[in-house]
Amino acid sequence: MSAFVTRFAPSPTGFLHRGHAFSALTAFEAARAAAGRFILRIEDIDATRRRPDYEAAIPEDLAWLGLAWETPVRRQSDHMADYGAALRDLSERGLTYRCFRTRREVAEAIESAPHGAMEAFRGAPLPPDEEARRVAAGEPYAWRLSLDAAARALGGFGGLAFVEEGEGPQGERGEIPARPELGGDVVLARKDVGVAYHLAVVADDALQGITHVIRGHDLFEAAHVQRLLQALLALPTPAYRHHRLLTGPDGKRFAKRDGAQTLRELRASGMTPDALRGELGF
Repeated sequence: MSAFVTRFAPSPTGFLHRGHAFSALTAFEAARAAAGRFILRIEDIDATRRRPDYEAAIPEDLAWLGLAWETPVRRQSDHMADYGAALRDLSERGLTYRCFRTRREVAEAIESAPHGAMEAFRGAPLPPDEEARRVAAGEPYAWRLSLDAAARALGGFGGLAFVEEGEGPQGERGEIPARPELGGDVVLARKDVGVAYHLAVVADDALQGITHVIRGHDLFEAAHVQRLLQALLALPTPAYRHHRLLTGPDGKRFAKRDGAQTLRELRASGMTPDALRGELGF
């Protein structure tokens, strides 16, 4: 088995653009340079925004760029049982709790904390009788990771760290002490929409043997809570290589929500894969 395994893991919530191309090429070229493996994973757990046409376009766009990947491709929506097992493991050990607060109530709780918006949300389980009543009433809730319980289970977070082989947004490199408290009691799953990103990605990276996580530095902060989940679930910790975010002439990073020009549109306009790779520095 290769000692170097990385992945590109897009969400089918829009068509790929230059920023995606840069990230995919960065991971692909790193795998090729290391004589390693490159995996494509479809992170389609957002059932409210994913679309079949977006998913179908992903392999088309990547093949046009000249990328090749292993098959079959893992689709997160086909493996919900894996994430459910991880959540049950954490819950049976008292590391999660049901949170019935709305997003607005969470925001208000943060604002009312001693340091306001500088603090992340920290909550606690409800009294058992009240929790049972609200569950029976069908009220929506989220499963949150309890940082307090996690700290007790691990004897604190002082021994947690991850290796940054790329560069964080502030130039962070080398061994980085994990600070999961920065993210607060993160959501691991919701009653109505299922598992959340952090739990799914940690489970997938372990199941697929990912040794190097290569992604944009907008996800650098996510490494802190993901390192905590790896420790709690006794999963291996990959090395991280965060890379810069590609920006347009206006200085803003390319984003689906801002209507960034898609790879499909570039292809239709006559741009060649070699021309785009050259533009991106490959």
